[in-house]
Amino acid sequence: MSSVQRLSTRQPDFEARLARLLAFEATQDESIETAVAAILAAVRSRGDAAVLDYTRRFDAVEAGSVAELELAPSILAGALAALPPARRAALETAAARIRDFHQHQQLLSWDYTEPDGTRLGQRVTALDRVGIYVPGGKASYPSTVLMNAIPAKVAGVGEIVMTVPTPRGERNNLVLGAAHIAGVDRVFAVGGAQAIAALAYGTESIPRVDKIVGPGNAYVAAAKRKVFGVVGIDMIAGPSEILVICDGRTDPDWVAMDLFSQAEHDEMAQAILLSPDARFIDRVVASVERLLEEMPRREVIAASLEKRGALIDTVNLDEACDIANRIAPEHLELSVEEPRQWLERIRHAGAVFLGRYASEALGDYCAGPNHVLPTARTARFSSPLGVYDFQKRTSVIEISPSGARTLGEIAVELANGEGLPAHARSAQLRFHR
Repeated sequence: MSSVQRLSTRQPDFEARLARLLAFEATQDESIETAVAAILAAVRSRGDAAVLDYTRRFDAVEAGSVAELELAPSILAGALAALPPARRAALETAAARIRDFHQHQQLLSWDYTEPDGTRLGQRVTALDRVGIYVPGGKASYPSTVLMNAIPAKVAGVGEIVMTVPTPRGERNNLVLGAAHIAGVDRVFAVGGAQAIAALAYGTESIPRVDKIVGPGNAYVAAAKRKVFGVVGIDMIAGPSEILVICDGRTDPDWVAMDLFSQAEHDEMAQAILLSPDARFIDRVVASVERLLEEMPRREVIAASLEKRGALIDTVNLDEACDIANRIAPEHLELSVEEPRQWLERIRHAGAVFLGRYASEALGDYCAGPNHVLPTARTARFSSPLGVYDFQKRTSVIEISPSGARTLGEIAVELANGEGLPAHARSAQLRFHR
């Protein structure tokens, strides 16, 4: 049985209680930070030898060379072929939907010409090489492969390198099959901070990449933080989050299970319901208590709901939307009549699910939009992973002789104002001939 905190915006201490509920700081464990720093340094200096040592130590995998840890394309194809037909079809359909959605995100190069012939523009190019980290072992997520690799492929990335741990040599056919479908170019059975280090710095066998994406445990997250700047990263993700706004007319079992869908990820995951209907909240409580007993991961769900979950009675839906914007959740369900009307009130959310039939679980797997989303209130300034994360923009500046004088006079004045005479002289030489 789970104890979910009940709150009301009418309570005099509501603001303080909400602040405590939302408080989350991704504390950095010093022992993890120290261990990761040592792993990064070892891989940077010893390359393949260090990767082999750590793979033997942490994954119990013996290999004579890193080349033995690379999974050939035939292995990926074989993994896909070995899947039950229904599961393979689901994977392929999900991949097609994800690809279709991301095709709409491509940035285009552009330019314009001014009257004097000066031409200015922006050139969009894809990254040369991207690394994707995929958890392995018990946490095997083929959806992670699709959501990270497909946008990179659509963007035109030259080469996609995937690392995935295979503890005790255990390979997950769904993950490897997903890599084949998504067009991953190279796959290495390497995990942990050592994989992040190899992707960031390069080794004799694992090529250096320009950006690393994908989730991982605390060691992987710490490694990504430390190599940022040497390479780009997607984000440092916090625990999963779902916020449901409901008008009281949705089946309470649906709402309870939607809350469970994120709570089952992790004891620190957050599931919140906002509703102006107190009697409906009572019905959701009854559903939670009844359905929880059926859940294989009920202990994790119960701990999550007790620690960070809440059922909040609001004055009305307007107030619920205001609170949602303050929370800026990873996933927001608008389980209401005319959800598009209320969408106009939402400014901060990683993904918004409209209507009673749009469960967050569909977004995780096959709706099409990316499930790599900002957490811990970062939706206030961050966006979902997409094609644009694998492209970069370059400014293009072509100055006509006439423009050299017009712009040069402006530049000389500003450069002298900043005390940078070489700048001024560089511009001046082009119109004093």
